[in-house]
Amino acid sequence: MTPPVSLPSLATAQVATPAATYPSKAELLACLPSELTQINPVKAWGSLAMSLGLSVLAYGVGTLIPLQLSAAPLWLLYAVVTGTVAGGCWVIAHECGHRAFHPNPRVEAVVGFVLHSLLLVPYFSWQRSHAVHHANCNHLEAGETHVPPRSDSSSGRFVAGTRRQLGQGLYGVASLFTHLVLGWPLYLMFGVAGGEEYGSPTSHFTTAAPFRNGGRQLFPDSCRRLMVISNLGLLAMVAVLVWASIHFSPARVLLVYGLPYLVVNAWLVSYTWLQHTDTDIPHFSTSDWNWAKGALQTVDRPYGPLLNLLHHGIGSTHVCHHINPRIPHYNAWRANALLKQRFPELVRYDPTPIHRALWRVATQCTVVSQTGVNGGFYYSSKPAS
Repeated sequence: MTPPVSLPSLATAQVATPAATYPSKAELLACLPSELTQINPVKAWGSLAMSLGLSVLAYGVGTLIPLQLSAAPLWLLYAVVTGTVAGGCWVIAHECGHRAFHPNPRVEAVVGFVLHSLLLVPYFSWQRSHAVHHANCNHLEAGETHVPPRSDSSSGRFVAGTRRQLGQGLYGVASLFTHLVLGWPLYLMFGVAGGEEYGSPTSHFTTAAPFRNGGRQLFPDSCRRLMVISNLGLLAMVAVLVWASIHFSPARVLLVYGLPYLVVNAWLVSYTWLQHTDTDIPHFSTSDWNWAKGALQTVDRPYGPLLNLLHHGIGSTHVCHHINPRIPHYNAWRANALLKQRFPELVRYDPTPIHRALWRVATQCTVVSQTGVNGGFYYSSKPAS
């Protein structure tokens, strides 16, 4: 595997690549051999067995921890470990959503649907919005998820004003809480941080008013049947949780299921936030965006061997995933190496430790404005006056 390519230093972060030097989509895809998309059933089912087996074991431990205040440290440890392990199931479902888990689409859909429903994710609705995200990565108008507000917009002025009033440190804490704890439910329910063209709010659960007011429909009429199926999967899971609360106790269910649920969501948002956001990563408006430019604003980060094992390398091989999402995770390492070999100046890798990168993004990435560099909209590290 080739050594990682570091990002530019923050001092030169906004010296962007000229548009003429970006390859085309075809050129990017051409450097990744077609055999990388071939599915290995042993590796695919083995990864699922590992994540699901460890998750079942971890949740089982939670049924044995006493419901006592003195056991609070044990519950905290349980939440972190179980939520981290269960995150691997989320990643496998994500792979199903990209047709990278099994050659039979029906088998793949069932696996993804079951896994995501267990984690209270509307699978088919998410699959649609996630496809939109991949098709419009770092596009200010048509992008989906983690689309930043512009400094001259009403939401941008509100965010910048909030940061100015709270100060950088307190704003960073508030940003971490809203993203890691509230961000995922708010995105699913109301489309928070979605693209401008889809209107606000949007919802993964319904297309009824007021969730259908954009110039472009995030969920067109053709998605309604699958949206209903997604909702039924969630209702079935909620019914299981209600039954367990009656049979055991609400406190037991809240602790055994609820605590790891928060950690799974925190990992999900952390990954996606850091994959597409930093002080030197631009977003583009329609006139300057193209698919290759958008996809190459993705950044890989060093999560270490344990997290890469448990989460199937999703945070360390995400650049190649945006070039070709049909590549299974076990082939992504080779794909990333080939991309770095062919386009070493364009494949982003930031060696900053994850906790430091997360704090930098939380404190400095608020609103974007156009700098005149390659048409990109960049975050300003200083609050607007």
